Order: sequence, then structure tokens, then C-alpha cells
Amino acid sequence: MEGFHLIKNVAAASWKVTTIGVLALSMAACGNGAAKPTEGAVDKGKETAAPVQAASKYPEKALSIIAPSGAGGGWDMTARTIAKVLTETKAMDKPISVENKPGGGGAVFMAEYATKDVKDNYKLFVSSPPILINHLKKEGNTPYGYADTTPLAQLTKDYGAIAVAANSKYKDLKSLLTDMKNDPTKLTVAGGSAPGSMDHLVSILPAFKYGIDPKKVKYVSYDGGGEAVTALLGGNADVLGTDASSLDQYVKAGKIRILAVASPQRLGGNMKDIPTMKEQGVDAEFLIWRGFFGPKNMDAGAKKFWEDTIKKMVDSDVWKKEMTANNWETDYKKADDFKAFLAQQETQLKDMLTALGMQK
Repeated sequence: MEGFHLIKNVAAASWKVTTIGVLALSMAACGNGAAKPTEGAVDKGKETAAPVQAASKYPEKALSIIAPSGAGGGWDMTARTIAKVLTETKAMDKPISVENKPGGGGAVFMAEYATKDVKDNYKLFVSSPPILINHLKKEGNTPYGYADTTPLAQLTKDYGAIAVAANSKYKDLKSLLTDMKNDPTKLTVAGGSAPGSMDHLVSILPAFKYGIDPKKVKYVSYDGGGEAVTALLGGNADVLGTDASSLDQYVKAGKIRILAVASPQRLGGNMKDIPTMKEQGVDAEFLIWRGFFGPKNMDAGAKKFWEDTIKKMVDSDVWKKEMTANNWETDYKKADDFKAFLAQQETQLKDMLTALGMQK
């Protein structure tokens, strides 16, 4: 359906609210012995002299980057990579912590962030298509989306993947889908996000394109890709749908087998021999972008800092090495371009969910 063709353009505790102090205005003070200006001169000065604003001192203290999931998934890896590169390149001279806030494929975190942290310039987070999907889907949707944040930059692109344990009888995507079509209840599919969210869509997209009713696919959600992989390796699931890059370490260790990637062409690195879904006769692609966000009412000085700092970060050799190590591709978009992209993606994902009968 049209929604799926459109998706080719797309590509997962109490908190203190910290506010930035108001910037001080530079003002000239008159000493007791200073000559008093004439009334006319004072009036003229009021008309022509503009107060000088002090430069922003942001950041003035430690900050945190939130991964709205458990450890081990794409969000967690992205947040830790950002913190690592900023620290190693000395782009940030204040401590950076990474916090995991799992629940509802990011929806639990967004409910808190969009209502209590709207001015907290020291709490940033990473996200991907779920920030759009959770707002658009019919089941378990959230009233909060990207409009309740300040998009700062798109950073990387990744693709969906279908995987099984290394000892699984399935060696290719079509044999798996054939069994699933014969009996959709026979196989359990795991994912690191809530039903209707990104991993669920990655999981059912190839099934839908193969003529399987997506509502009949048995999907079990976990709080993050790491937990979903554990379920697969522990025999509690037969199949895993998630982002390809988060599986790289398990491919290296020989623990899982990726049956297909939802990319337009084969990926590189350890995944260079994994066929795409299209190669196996399943016309499906799923692009997963990842981006960096701040609070809705972010201070202008803080936003400017991050726009400049992120650009330097993605241009650094340290960042490029991390991209290679994680099997990611940089797909940088600055703040304004990223915001426009999100508006476009929201429309396209709505079309996809409508095609699946999952729109709200």
C-alpha cells in the first residue's frame, strides 16, 4: 500500500526541574562623583542605547541524556555514544550521565518530560520513529509527541531487521513467513517496544507484505531491545523484530542469525552477507532515524549551544569511528531541517498505520 512505499522515506524516579537563570543585562552605573548628564542627553541615550546582553554561560553544571528504554537497545546505545564522543572530544566540559527510563516504548518517559520538564535545559533525550508512532497509533497512544519537545538534530539512520536464535531452524525470511502464514499463532515474535510501536511495525511489515493478517501475528513487547534479545536467546520467543545495528554484537558473538534487513541495499560490516527483504521477494523497507531532543521551552542560549556542539560532534573523527563500530550511518539534519522532517514523517507514518488498521 501507499503507506509502505512512503515509509521508504522514513527510515525505541522523580526528576527535578532545573531552570536557567535569567541573563543579566549589562548596565552602566553612575558613581557619586560623576557629573550628572543633562536631561536632553539622558533622553537621547534612552532612545539610542540598547542594553548589552551577557553571553550565555550554558552549560553551567552536569546534565543527563535519557534513553527512554532499558539498556542494550538502539536508544541506549545512541545516548551512550553521544555522551562518550562529547566527553572524548572535550566538546562538553561538564559531566554527562546517561539514564534509562523504560516503559511503553518511550510513552511513559514522554508523559513526564512533556509536563514536568518543559524548561529543563539539562535533561536531553534520544528518540526515533516511536515518538511519532506512539502519538498516532490506536492502541495505547499518548497525547504527547515531537511538538512537545525542541528537536535539536537528526543523527543517524538504521534499518529494521528480522532475527532468530543461531540454533533456529529458519535460515531465510521466506521459510519463516511461510510457516507464519500457515499458522500465525505458531510463532512468538518479540520486540523492544509496545504493541503498535516501532519494533512491532518492523516485525509485522514483512508479514503484511507476504499476505499475513498483521493482527494475527503473536507479538510480545519488552522494555528495550536488550530484554527482547534475552527473550529470544532464552527460548521465550521464536523471532525478533528490531533495529539492525543493535544486533551487531550478537551477530559477532554467533548468538543470533539475522534473516533479513529492511534496507534498500545490503548493509556493510558484519552484516554485509545478510540479504535484504527485497532480495527475498518481500517488498518491505523500514528506515529508522535517530535524533536528539530538548524540552519544549528550551532556552535560546541552550538551543544554540547544542546546535553548534552537535554539528562539531558529527564532524569529529571520534564520532565517525563510533559510527563504524556500531554499524550506523550518520544522517545529520540540523534543528530546523529535522523539525520539518518530523512533520513529514508524521504524515507518512499515519498512512502506514492506516494501512495496517492501527491508526487512532
